[in-house]
Amino acid sequence: MSSQQPLQRTLDEAPDQAHFCLAAGRHQGPLLIARGQTVFGPRSATIVTSGEGTTVRLRGKGSRLLGVTVSGSGPRFDKLDAAVQIEGEDIVVEDVTVRGATFGILVDKAKRVRVHHCDIAGRTDLPFGLRGDGIRFWETQDSTLSANFIRDARDLVTRYSQRIHIEDNLITRSRYGMHLMYSRDITMRGNRSLGNVVGTFVMYSHNIDYRGNLVAASGGAAGMGLGVKESGNLTVENNVFLRNTLSVYLDTSPIQQQHHNHFARNTFRLSDAAIVFHSSQRGNRFVGNSFHDNHTQVRVEGGGDALGTDWQGNDWDDYAGFDLDGDGIGDVPYELRSLTANLMERFADLQFFRGTPSLRLTEALSYILPLLKPQPVLIDKSPVMRTINVELPSGN
Repeated sequence: MSSQQPLQRTLDEAPDQAHFCLAAGRHQGPLLIARGQTVFGPRSATIVTSGEGTTVRLRGKGSRLLGVTVSGSGPRFDKLDAAVQIEGEDIVVEDVTVRGATFGILVDKAKRVRVHHCDIAGRTDLPFGLRGDGIRFWETQDSTLSANFIRDARDLVTRYSQRIHIEDNLITRSRYGMHLMYSRDITMRGNRSLGNVVGTFVMYSHNIDYRGNLVAASGGAAGMGLGVKESGNLTVENNVFLRNTLSVYLDTSPIQQQHHNHFARNTFRLSDAAIVFHSSQRGNRFVGNSFHDNHTQVRVEGGGDALGTDWQGNDWDDYAGFDLDGDGIGDVPYELRSLTANLMERFADLQFFRGTPSLRLTEALSYILPLLKPQPVLIDKSPVMRTINVELPSGN
């Protein structure tokens, strides 16, 4: 189809399920794709914004947008101006490039949507709070987000949704790599979050399967690998948390008495704090995880301890025990005690002296003088004495 033809009129006059191949060049939006129609073309075929509103809308059942570039949208954040907006069933957006839009791809009140292998770049001229989401699912069911590349956006977010598969995506230089709110039965596997403020945040959600993800370089004062707030029934397995300020933050989670959170075979490396609890010392289980090269292994905000958490068979690089029978399990429990951590939790200004000889001497004295010995933060009765290997998620 020539870029000089009135594209919308051609679609309106065509029958249901018609297919249209766009030629290279600019095609004027806005565009409505409905009635199961398919618009496809090379990346050099660009649907451009009119300067107002959303550029491409997909409606009905079975409509598809494949391969093309969508350039820009209206500037209205309050009106959710987007490059692509989806509402319907069995809709596919695949291999689409998005540039210069307020929001990237919005999916609203939809079922069985597939957003696959799209390249979405947000607006770097705006601060995070004024950028739109790279991809947002709202009241959506039984859908898939896979192999997308999102950068310089606000969030990849799922709200009020259920049975969503989020797999093999790469998100970088954004606010929240992945953000769940009021959602359930969500699968998040093989994703990579690199250099975002927060890798993944799970809020008011339950039944979350979080496996094989890489979360790295969530830095700064608000940096967090995986945050969990008032959520339960999380399975967090075989993930790698690398060089985050906080790798896992648990806030009142699980919140329901019958819910539990299970952390197994995860790797925590080079974190300021690997695990931080905030009113979440019950209903969590950590089994077979590896903790190495972290400044603080586990911290409980506001004092207290994590003795109510189930710790079994974890690999701690600061374990000072022994294994005389050679079964790979320490013969004495691992007990985490830190006088300096307790002091810094109570007196935040002491963070200025972190890593200095004065605090190191204070910590050493706590082992020598029984009167200074702090209460344990956690006890792992069966610490392992070998490194646990975890496979990194494969690339897109």
